[in-house]
Amino acid sequence: MKPICATTEGTSRYAERFASQTAPGHFRRQQNLLMSTIGIGTYLGHWDDATDRLYEESVRRAVELGCNVIDSSINYRFQRSERNIGAALKQLFEAGKASRDEIIIATKGGYFPFDDEMPRDPRAWIKKNILDTGAARAEDIVDTHCMSASYLDNQLSRSLENLGLECVDIYYIHNPESQLDRIARDEFLRRIRAAFEFLEKAVADGRIKIYGTATWNGYRQPPRAKGYLSLAELEKIAREIAGPEHHFRAIQLPYNLAMPEAHISPNQKVGDKYVSSLEAADHFGITVMCSASMLQARLAGNLPDFIRQSLVGLTSDAQRAIQFVRSTPGVTTALVGMSHRAHVEENMMAARVAPLSLEDFNRMIESAE
Repeated sequence: MKPICATTEGTSRYAERFASQTAPGHFRRQQNLLMSTIGIGTYLGHWDDATDRLYEESVRRAVELGCNVIDSSINYRFQRSERNIGAALKQLFEAGKASRDEIIIATKGGYFPFDDEMPRDPRAWIKKNILDTGAARAEDIVDTHCMSASYLDNQLSRSLENLGLECVDIYYIHNPESQLDRIARDEFLRRIRAAFEFLEKAVADGRIKIYGTATWNGYRQPPRAKGYLSLAELEKIAREIAGPEHHFRAIQLPYNLAMPEAHISPNQKVGDKYVSSLEAADHFGITVMCSASMLQARLAGNLPDFIRQSLVGLTSDAQRAIQFVRSTPGVTTALVGMSHRAHVEENMMAARVAPLSLEDFNRMIESAE
């Protein structure tokens, strides 16, 4: 029987295959899987056939160079990014260049994805495809976001079809904090609980392996902020639903040289003290994936001298920006949007250099002060 998701054995096999091509520390063990410290993201780009072909090639090339973490969302490029990943995986599997149990696939649900392109009448599309089908009720929708159990069920099924998979390894609720602009926190937590209950069932049904929250602002803000998310509060809900063996085991948040809050802001309460989001995640056994590692290429040049002096063995500021993220204590994977083969090949060169030790990372931070 073929595995339907990533496994300890499969990811270990993949890491071993790339042991001579990557430096020690490129693969990290999390959730009983070996995950590459550089992952490919699929957010940016136009929704056209040319970009589709570029993404398919980029995903294939990334996997060929030692990247086994692939990140997407159903709404990226109107579902095209998921479909491109599915096509690339099919080609890789058929060519014998990878197997399903070696690759960690993550995607997200929450926003309305539309289909293939922006519809001329978005409201009519939502009515026909979301409301009239029973995927969501109007009262569960906040702007273009929904995280009801029925909607996540609908979106997960579509994602699996787009990807050509039976199971995704990490399924995120996409930017749940966006709803806090319009609903009270008590209602928000009720909705999160219902979503987690569904996701635990999806784990039991074999449709996902673990779940989490992919956020932009939620884990970076101070506790008093309206859109703030408490990791302890969410973990407690998961534990109340499924006990200590719950599957709320991953978060995604932006982190880079220009957005360092996940590392430096003590905004998450653990016990009787406040710590950073990275420290809190480690305490709760939650894997951290970092988006915007290069801040959409804005950190691919003109980095400060202390970064260049500290991150040796690298040939570009793009590689240094990635190295900064993957060297930060508590980070598992630096996600990088890559829709061109040349970018994949340049960025994956960073995998040939070991991440900084804790001592060297702290020394680099001290040199900036």
